[in-house]
Amino acid sequence: MIYTYNKLVRDKIPEEINKMKGRKAKYRIMDDNEYTKELNKKLLEECHEFIEENDIKELADVMEVIETIVKLKNINWEEVRKIQIEKRNKKGSFNKKIYLEYVEEDKRNIREEKELNKSWRK
Repeated sequence: MIYTYNKLVRDKIPEEINKMKGRKAKYRIMDDNEYTKELNKKLLEECHEFIEENDIKELADVMEVIETIVKLKNINWEEVRKIQIEKRNKKGSFNKKIYLEYVEEDKRNIREEKELNKSWRK
């Protein structure tokens, strides 16, 4: 029986699979372009799992993927933190539990419509 995954997994997963009697993992090493795409998909996967379970272990998985992306892209954590603080100072945080229901506008706003119609928002 073959179970097809076709996804990025943690580094030690193939080794763990191969230790199990009757199981053999087939895998390959990705190039940087494919790796970046798969990290993005993995981030969505881990976020969905966190949303489903609201478990700290799933949140740790989200953080692991984020840290890997930061490392791959040579992003400076201090710079991320600085931008986070700037955005918090300008727009606030999420502490007040504000739920925006709608915005009335006098004329059509194409940019706003495009933003609201992104597939991941549905």
